[in-house]
Amino acid sequence: MTTQPRDASHPTMQAISYTGAGGREVVAVVDSQIPVAGPGEVLIRVHAAGINRADLLQRAGNYPVPPGAPDGPGLEVSGTIEETGAGVGPWEFGTPVCALLTGGGYAEYVAVPEGQVVPVPDGVSLIDAAGLPEVAATCWSNLVMEAGVQAGDWVLVHGGTGGIGSFALQLLAALGARPLATAGSPEKVERCLELGAEAAINHREEDFVERVREITGGHGADVILDVIGAKYLERNVDALARGGRLVVIGLQGGGSGTLPLGRLMGVNGSVTGTLLRPRPVQEKAEIMRQVRDQCWPLVSAGKIRTTTDTAFPLDRAAQAQDRFEEADRTGKVLLVTEAAAADAVHSGAQRHRP
Repeated sequence: MTTQPRDASHPTMQAISYTGAGGREVVAVVDSQIPVAGPGEVLIRVHAAGINRADLLQRAGNYPVPPGAPDGPGLEVSGTIEETGAGVGPWEFGTPVCALLTGGGYAEYVAVPEGQVVPVPDGVSLIDAAGLPEVAATCWSNLVMEAGVQAGDWVLVHGGTGGIGSFALQLLAALGARPLATAGSPEKVERCLELGAEAAINHREEDFVERVREITGGHGADVILDVIGAKYLERNVDALARGGRLVVIGLQGGGSGTLPLGRLMGVNGSVTGTLLRPRPVQEKAEIMRQVRDQCWPLVSAGKIRTTTDTAFPLDRAAQAQDRFEEADRTGKVLLVTEAAAADAVHSGAQRHRP
């Protein structure tokens, strides 16, 4: 079945744009042209978009937009198929999907390469699905494809209650690994345990290196998934098991640190740094194929649950980004378009009212 053309009498859409580099004052609601699905692309009518740290880094001027990517923020969405471009497979009009983007997701419509679009997992609402593509692709590509996590591996996840951490802990438990986590409060430590961590460490009160050694009986972490960067670099190396793999995916604690090469070599360890957004379309398509085939069955079976913190209307993007930065946040923050406003009540997310 071919998709139906969108209504040409309504050529514009509401979208979020940054007027410059700065704080919440640069977040603007604008009228923008609805994109057209080019060759190999599908046009999605967006119901919800997930907020990620990269969006805030871009707002501050610290995350350049990759060449050819949309200028607007937003790296993941959920919605329905609106139209398809030349050479695209048999997507039906109105099919519920979610997608990984290079940008532009804070909008009512977005055009996406077909390989980055996957069906919404069974049992997940269309709204909550917006919080899955970025975290699922990040966790799967780094933990499995990059670090080669196996059943029985001790894996330390820093920031266990964030969007990435929440998904990572559940994925690791489902794969038979032995997840550990760091968190910043007793409440978050308890949440990490609920998400599948065998143990969680309050990094404000305990030395995570000592605790990892203690918990693992001196073995150390076979894999560390790190969103902190420079601040934790030396201690992460100290926490590695022999042959351990440190995968750095964020720089919340700075971008320049001292790498203790002697200690790293002494355990035959490795350090990898990755970004998802600038990867070629073909790489993203392969990641999303594996996410669809390997992660979605775990989500549908309830072994990985969506963790939505709050949902805001699209035109409250600045407030939503504020919420993303608050210390008590657990799970994803979403933006919901008018097309899906009625669905938000039934999504499992709390509609935030400033």
